[in-house]
Amino acid sequence: MAVEKIIQEANDRAARFFSRRHFLQDCVTGLGGTALASMLGGCNLFSGSSSAPTQSLNPLEPRAPHFPARAKSVIYLHMAGAPSQLEMFDYKPELEKLHNQLCPQSILEGKKFAFIRGVPRMLGPQAVFKQHGESRAWVSDFMPHLAERVDDMSFLKAVQTDQFNHGPAQLFMHTGSARLGRPSTGAWVTWGLGSENSNLPGFVVLTSGGKTPDAGKSVWGSGFLPSVYQGVQCRSKGEPVLYLSDPEGMNRDLRYQGIQAINEVNRLEYETFQDPEILSRISQYELAYKMQISVPGVMDIKSEPEYIHELYGTEPGKESFANNCLLARKLVEKGVRFVQLFDWGWDAHGTDESTAVNFGMRNKCREIDKPISALLLDLKQRGLLDETLVVWGGEFGRTPMQENREGKEMPYMGRDHHVEAFTMWMAGAGIKRGGSWGETDEIGFSAVKGQVSVHDIHATILQQLGFDHEKMTYQFQGRPFRLTDVFGNPINEILG
Repeated sequence: MAVEKIIQEANDRAARFFSRRHFLQDCVTGLGGTALASMLGGCNLFSGSSSAPTQSLNPLEPRAPHFPARAKSVIYLHMAGAPSQLEMFDYKPELEKLHNQLCPQSILEGKKFAFIRGVPRMLGPQAVFKQHGESRAWVSDFMPHLAERVDDMSFLKAVQTDQFNHGPAQLFMHTGSARLGRPSTGAWVTWGLGSENSNLPGFVVLTSGGKTPDAGKSVWGSGFLPSVYQGVQCRSKGEPVLYLSDPEGMNRDLRYQGIQAINEVNRLEYETFQDPEILSRISQYELAYKMQISVPGVMDIKSEPEYIHELYGTEPGKESFANNCLLARKLVEKGVRFVQLFDWGWDAHGTDESTAVNFGMRNKCREIDKPISALLLDLKQRGLLDETLVVWGGEFGRTPMQENREGKEMPYMGRDHHVEAFTMWMAGAGIKRGGSWGETDEIGFSAVKGQVSVHDIHATILQQLGFDHEKMTYQFQGRPFRLTDVFGNPINEILG
């Protein structure tokens, strides 16, 4: 009886696919949809538009960008919670003089803050600054190792955003929109370029700090792009990818045969529906099978020489930002296109010692200082920095005033969220060495020169990867979408 029921269901399904009713009602929403698609050029990933990749059954096949690229891969270091630029890279002697004085009312008029109410006190820098390198860049004693690498970096001192809550600001920084549903930067890059290593994901995500970003996994999602382009989260502790191992009783040959059978069904489905998501499914099954062999090797840092562990400060077997920095180098060395590191714990409100800019933030800087310096040096020594774009930053900045809540001073020194000016930096892949662009006022509150937006950051990343950000579009719901929306310009002032 069960077999007869299965046969009947199969016959019914086949009859529906080949019926006139199915053709008129269901095929690309009917004849009207077919006519509209012919006029608009269609929304298929493999349409003949110049902005879409060429047709291939492998959605991760390597593809050429619009023009010769300076970068082959990207390592993006995001400090989730937003570090204070005033304790790291934006030195303000005048703010030091104003420490503990009441904030002038003229600064507060018309401004909105996440928590500050009433009149707060000014908060001078809680670190000692010195100039470093031939570029004479100001870096605080919170980052002594990175200070040695400033001549490989370009600072952006006047980055602005329009989101002052963590979740929306992180979404904006990584998807170009404060709303859910847009593809992440890594997804756009992988869609545009494919992957150079068929045995590894094109987009890998590594987290540290004990938690994921406030915006959740959407910050490395694929949005409306096929799901094969979303980030694959790997771990530096335990199994690198969950459920990567074969189940008990399942050997590798049997798993291969199973995947082949499943994908044959998927290919037949694709021939019927031409749905790009079916190709994603095929690619993900095949990639998962290949990753069983390749991932454990590339994610194992124990085999690295002792001097490398000393350079990064790594501890094999533990989850740490240092381990993730070393893994990032290994991954781009193996051809991974986009590596995203999220380090949680940078929210410096001063509610307790761990969130104070003079205690907790100093400790957080110790965790990242040596590994980031090591990453830049290691990439450079291996000849990889010339083709790897390294980006560092948070989702917004911090106020020059000490945070108070409901007019009451906090027990520790902390700073509120700030959207008008904060610091990011880039290095490698055609970025000007020892560069700096943008300037804030004498207390670090407002940008007075060289303001850049989140969209400008995205346009610059795409530019270095060989893309005209205005032409890198994807048809969705009747209009072309792009990472930079309808804004953005590459920041030419930091390009070599």
